Amino acid sequence: MMRKALGLAKGAGAVKPYDHDHKGQKMNINMNNLPIDSPHAARHQAFTEAVAAVDRLTELYDEATAFLTERFSEHAFGPMPKARYRAFYPEIRVSFSSHAQTDSRLSFGYMAMPGTYATTITQPRLFRNYLIQQIKLILRNHNVPVLIGPSHTPMPVHFAVSGQAGLRVPQEGAMKYPLRDAFDVPDLQTTHDEIVNGYGFAWPDGAGPLAPFTAERIDYSLARLEHYTATDPVHFQNHILFTNYQFYIEEFEAFARAALADPASGYSAFVGPGNHVITTPDAPMPVPAKLPQMPTYHLIRDGGSGITLVNIGVGPSNAKTATDHIAVLRPHAWLMVGHCAGLRNSQRLGDYVLAHAYLREDHVLDADLPVWVPIPPLAEIQIALEDAVEDVTALEGYELKRIMRTGTVATIDNRNWELRDQSGPVQRLSQSRAIALDMESATIAANGFRFRVPYGTLLCVSDKPLHGELKLPGMASDFYRTQVARHLLIGIRAIEKLREMPIERIHSRKLRSFDETAFL
Repeated sequence: MMRKALGLAKGAGAVKPYDHDHKGQKMNINMNNLPIDSPHAARHQAFTEAVAAVDRLTELYDEATAFLTERFSEHAFGPMPKARYRAFYPEIRVSFSSHAQTDSRLSFGYMAMPGTYATTITQPRLFRNYLIQQIKLILRNHNVPVLIGPSHTPMPVHFAVSGQAGLRVPQEGAMKYPLRDAFDVPDLQTTHDEIVNGYGFAWPDGAGPLAPFTAERIDYSLARLEHYTATDPVHFQNHILFTNYQFYIEEFEAFARAALADPASGYSAFVGPGNHVITTPDAPMPVPAKLPQMPTYHLIRDGGSGITLVNIGVGPSNAKTATDHIAVLRPHAWLMVGHCAGLRNSQRLGDYVLAHAYLREDHVLDADLPVWVPIPPLAEIQIALEDAVEDVTALEGYELKRIMRTGTVATIDNRNWELRDQSGPVQRLSQSRAIALDMESATIAANGFRFRVPYGTLLCVSDKPLHGELKLPGMASDFYRTQVARHLLIGIRAIEKLREMPIERIHSRKLRSFDETAFL
């Protein structure tokens, strides 16, 4: 019926092309008055089939990147070109006018209010499954077509050439002319988190946001991810484990090799820093001469349903950096499985802590997410983690309390807080009923809340500084040998449980705001 009303031919064709120009969009200003050379400005097309819509996005993206790559290759090391070269990200637009109530069970895949919504798109091949899934939901829930065409947003040349082997944008001053005189470059004014952080974001033409991130923000994070993890973003899986110790990486590799030896596991490859890939259990995994800041490993499964493990190191700054950038990949869940200080005398080294609340004294997110914002526990994640502990330890019910406590985890930004006057910190820890202390968990959970990524924390007590049990070398070695493998296995088992859930169940309505984007 929709196709007939729109006059569409069989298969999702174009109707009522969307007239547009490229006025009103903030761009790198053309101060030298050069003529602007751009690809032919295609008109918007309407689609009622998600696959066809994403195919068109891919065509437009390829045309834009090919145009910029070709022009940059021609002029990178020559004199100042006689034109300014500009291409535009493709976009998705959708409009609807009905005030009809949507299914109240939905947490995404619909627009809450009538209007026009839009989002710019980058790397459509990388995000193909995600885009098809999200567009299908719009088509199903609103029965209106999506419009695909060029946006008003210029594509920075750095991102256009990033996928070209051997082609890199030189540093400022290496060329014979200022790069920004001839090409658009990244602009921090349009690379932001205003959509996820705020309320009332609108594009220059008044359209509301359709997705949580702009194309520039995504491209920036994809570049940062490759830098920090030394792996291509294409390898990242939909379920992320964060840890703060290299010992977990070693155990993860052992688990991955065992999984590759088992045809029934569903895992097909293991990827390490430097994009080294192994597909057999006894293949060597080269270790780069220089490890990246956050060594990352990926256990690959069809459809991105495997597991990525990131060693973020120590501290809330690293935790924020990692989650800031991984969020653009729209993972289905991320979990922290690291070590903590136990704050209760009844706790023993090796006990587990399941966080159900957080005391945020990390300070790195205060400007983005004020500390008065509660970070709620997510039932689906909490149940999966507790069930995983039961599975691996063979304890359940009241007996599980022998090795696991549920409560508040405090995250601070000072590793040596014990060396200062303890009266203030200890009083706050007691008032908050904290049972454990670390430097990453609250940051990861808070950024999960901010980015609408389901989050959870299961820590292992490695020391008890308030009770004289410090993390000294001998004690630490014994602890690591006996506890890391089991703790990691619990995290993996929790992810396997989450993987079996429908995504509409795991992506909770608790994470959605008043002014929410339709895309997850």
